[in-house]
Amino acid sequence: MKRVCVYCGSSPGSDPAFLRAATALGEGIARRGLGLVYGGASVGTMGAIADGALRGGGEVIGVIPDFLEKLELAHRGLTTLHVVSSMHERKAKMAELSDAFVALPGGYGTLEELTEALTWSQLGLHQKACAVLDVAGFYGHFVAFLDHAVQAGMLRPGFRAMLLVEREPEALLDRLAAYTPPRVPRILDATKV
Repeated sequence: MKRVCVYCGSSPGSDPAFLRAATALGEGIARRGLGLVYGGASVGTMGAIADGALRGGGEVIGVIPDFLEKLELAHRGLTTLHVVSSMHERKAKMAELSDAFVALPGGYGTLEELTEALTWSQLGLHQKACAVLDVAGFYGHFVAFLDHAVQAGMLRPGFRAMLLVEREPEALLDRLAAYTPPRVPRILDATKV
């Protein structure tokens, strides 16, 4: 693992723990000699994780669509900033540059990015770890929903197990470092759960 993609928000959120966790995760990524790939903004938890990694001397690669870059949300102190033409291109570039995916607390965009990475893993399109940093229990209801989907026969237990969940940045980084991709079927049989 050389680079970690972190999906996070342009908002700082209402709990100061969100910014603290973003900063700590950025610092931890840099301390381990890993690169950070993220959405390229200077605000919210995105700005906090980038600043934490930069302060630690880490490589920080931002990927931002041109319409957001024009709003002056782009972080100007990064190692590399890729300006792309669409949100789809942003996600593809972030995935191409990364060896693992992590979601911090965030909104629709963060959740969509995380679930897309999980779906790609389920389909065997990549074998990269997917995880959430469950800061202050932020992802508790989402994890409970996934467990419900298993009970309802809509998600295989093996696919549910693809999502790593940790509450502390260092524990999460340890799990990513030890990650072994699960064996998944190449072709999904929709009749078997």
